[in-house]
Amino acid sequence: MEPRPAGRRRRAEPEDFAPPADEYPAPADDGYGRRAVRSRYRDEPDEPPPPRARPRRAAEEPGRPPRRMPPPERAAGPPDRPVGPPDRPAGPPDRDADLPAEPPPRMPPERPRRPRPVRDERPTDIIPFVPDEPEPPKRGSRREPEPEEAPAEDEFFDEYGYDEEYDPEYDGEYAEYEDGEYEDEEPKPKKRRRKRAFGWIAAIAVLVALGGGAWYGYQALFGYEDFEGSGTGDVLVQVEDGDSTSAIGARLADAGVVASGRAFVKAGKDNQALAKIQHGYYVLKQHMSGTSAVDMIVSPQARVGELELKPYTQFDDITQPDGKVTPGVFSLLSKASCANLNGKSTCISTDELRKTVANADLKALGVPDWAVEPASKAENKDKRLEGLIAPGVYDVKPGSSALDILTKLVKDSAASIADAGLTAQHAGPGRTPYETLIIASIIEREAVTSDFGKISRVIYNRLGKNMKLEMDSTINYPLDKPTLLTSDADRARPGPYNSYLNTGLPPTPIAVSSKDAIQAALTPPPGDWLFFVKCEKNGQSCFAVTNQEHDKNKHDAQARGVY
Repeated sequence: MEPRPAGRRRRAEPEDFAPPADEYPAPADDGYGRRAVRSRYRDEPDEPPPPRARPRRAAEEPGRPPRRMPPPERAAGPPDRPVGPPDRPAGPPDRDADLPAEPPPRMPPERPRRPRPVRDERPTDIIPFVPDEPEPPKRGSRREPEPEEAPAEDEFFDEYGYDEEYDPEYDGEYAEYEDGEYEDEEPKPKKRRRKRAFGWIAAIAVLVALGGGAWYGYQALFGYEDFEGSGTGDVLVQVEDGDSTSAIGARLADAGVVASGRAFVKAGKDNQALAKIQHGYYVLKQHMSGTSAVDMIVSPQARVGELELKPYTQFDDITQPDGKVTPGVFSLLSKASCANLNGKSTCISTDELRKTVANADLKALGVPDWAVEPASKAENKDKRLEGLIAPGVYDVKPGSSALDILTKLVKDSAASIADAGLTAQHAGPGRTPYETLIIASIIEREAVTSDFGKISRVIYNRLGKNMKLEMDSTINYPLDKPTLLTSDADRARPGPYNSYLNTGLPPTPIAVSSKDAIQAALTPPPGDWLFFVKCEKNGQSCFAVTNQEHDKNKHDAQARGVY
């Protein structure tokens, strides 16, 4: 090694720290680049092989370049700058150049590691047998998987006592052995196929269950039940006002007429008459098909219990000049109560209805409080409800009693009269509510709707002057005659309804009053008329203030053939 230049400290090289080869021997090598270790399964000596020293290359071996090239000589520079290569300025002079070099530190000897045992296993070509994992149960299947039978001992061990599926000593001698079978043996049934078959069965069961659920869902949403035929046995069904076709179908299903409301709705989808069906009671059959129920309910014979009361109607029948009878309230009620349910008639006679009106408690029937006392003073007890029935269409339930039918009719009429404006607090000028109702009934019998207001004014003017009303309608009321004309004998017949002989109003109303007549009686228009006579063929009247004007109007009407 060449002496270092003056003024610089030599750097320590790695060779300076390498231990002597004879002091720390290198670990043994097995020839494959691995350390020799002790084997548990080989008959080898426990002593490791002699260590082989790693040759150390000398730093200055003749004919061979040194391991690390010495630094190049540096030219001397100025005294204040170190000497260095041309491209690098020299540093300051080394002040420790005269100090002796320190010996390199010695590295501690490397502790030999404990050899790791290596298992000596012979190579084999046999793939270990891994049992098949059980298939997960199918979702939606309710069948439990069949328990697998425990395999017999012969299935795993052959005649030599080795496992056929897995033999660690197998070295590939039997080349014809494949998939756990020998060529000269019968193939054993595989349980995996049974599992696959069970999976298909479970899948089919799931599909069948889903299909059944879909079918029942479809039936629930779009299907319906229906009977066959025209049914047997009578049943009474009520249709409320405003019921739709679906609501009617539901009522029929509840009554046992049809199997389901959808059967009725589907059968009547294209039937225009079904959309026009009115509220009321209908006689149908039980267990009818939807088509039969639709055809029967729209027929006129099915509707029962219908009561239509028109204005001008009175409780007793009226006999026309040609002998034709106009039915009154009693006759209309008796007819509305009639129905044939399972061969039994439900009709109530007019005599029974008269007795019920004569003996019933008017307040319990539903008569307004302001009409109970004056109506009880009627001469004929069976006519106490005259004028207290409002016009309209009513539903009478066949099979009900006379008292129930009258009670419902009176209560519904009282509500209609109150809706017209006649109440205990609101009556005609200077009159009680019951007197206002009597005036309204006379207006209804005497004139057409267009003259209601003037007729009301004539009545109020006559009552105000204490004049006799001289109304033909009041005389014909007890006589049950329709015409407005009266004879001298009729006008001379005494009675509480003879307005030619009596002053003031009759004791009770004489007819069913309409809403227009009630309102005319409540608010008569202003005027001085005291007379009127029918002077037009359309029913209109001519009004006069004096008797001379009235006589002239009568002669003109007779000349034109009005009456």
